[in-house]
Amino acid sequence: MIGRVAQVTDTGRKRRRNEDSFVCDPPLFAIADGMGGAQAGEVASRLAAAAIREGGPAGGGESRIFELIQEANRRVYDRATSDPNTSGMGTTMTVAIVDGDDVAFGHVGDSRAYLIRDRRMEQLTEDHSLVNELLKSGKLSPEEADVHPQRSVITRAVGTDPDVDVDTFTVTAKAGDLYLLCSDGLTDVVSEKEIFDLVEQNRGNIDRALKALVKEANRGGGDDNITVVAFEITDEPVNDGQTKEQAVPAGYDPDPVIDDEDTLTEADQVPVVGGDTMIVRTDELLAQIDAERNGGDSEAAAEAAEAAPRRRIARRRVVAWLVLLLLAAAIAALVLWKLDLFG
Repeated sequence: MIGRVAQVTDTGRKRRRNEDSFVCDPPLFAIADGMGGAQAGEVASRLAAAAIREGGPAGGGESRIFELIQEANRRVYDRATSDPNTSGMGTTMTVAIVDGDDVAFGHVGDSRAYLIRDRRMEQLTEDHSLVNELLKSGKLSPEEADVHPQRSVITRAVGTDPDVDVDTFTVTAKAGDLYLLCSDGLTDVVSEKEIFDLVEQNRGNIDRALKALVKEANRGGGDDNITVVAFEITDEPVNDGQTKEQAVPAGYDPDPVIDDEDTLTEADQVPVVGGDTMIVRTDELLAQIDAERNGGDSEAAAEAAEAAPRRRIARRRVVAWLVLLLLAAAIAALVLWKLDLFG
């Protein structure tokens, strides 16, 4: 059965907004890290989290998680394609459902799930990121990957396409297991060894353990939002006071009302301090890796891949301006024709 649970979220030291969202509603747990700049990332993650919360659990297993993430993808994609100011927004998503002796997971992006069992910590999810692809191809060492300037570039996200490719898997639970879902605001700054050590030092109080993780991430710079959801598996009954430890900052609403009619203004689209998460489509990524293999270097390939989304946005803006210019020219021609006709 599910024992103690806890959650913590923090804006960090360099971001204006918290673009992370989470669900901590046993047996359902999820984390989402929005992208898209300023408020758009916040909208994406909260739309996705709301879809997960409203749709679950109603069953368990990988198929149920797949359905929930596809619904989250539909909601984010529909908003991004109907509101020009949220165009291109998306979010990572890592979801877990405890179902009997199993814990089923669904995963998109570079947020992570960890399992601490028998005094060892294991990363359960695989990052859908540019750096991980370069790492798997042998173009980067683990040490280089940890400090690579493009480690925030991801290859898969919820809401950027009509359908999303979801990794699903199941872990057989054991009493004493502790599962962590966390955004890259933690894992980009705090090493796995440090995460494990801090949790083990505070294992008797999960709430305190998560606060220690946030403190360490902020001590390391706090470049991004930091969110962690934790749940424990136990074979002993626990009372209600132990099942939902709260570690949420005052004023944070984990279940905000997202107004689908609300449209972001240009004023909302202010630059985000620090390196914002970006998505590079897999075909573009593979092309960049091929180019790198044919004589380039990994950093140049990564920079070229990171620039690809900006080129797409620039092309869209050029097309939009051309349409406006053609429309203006047509109106001017019509006015002149009427003046000639009636003048």
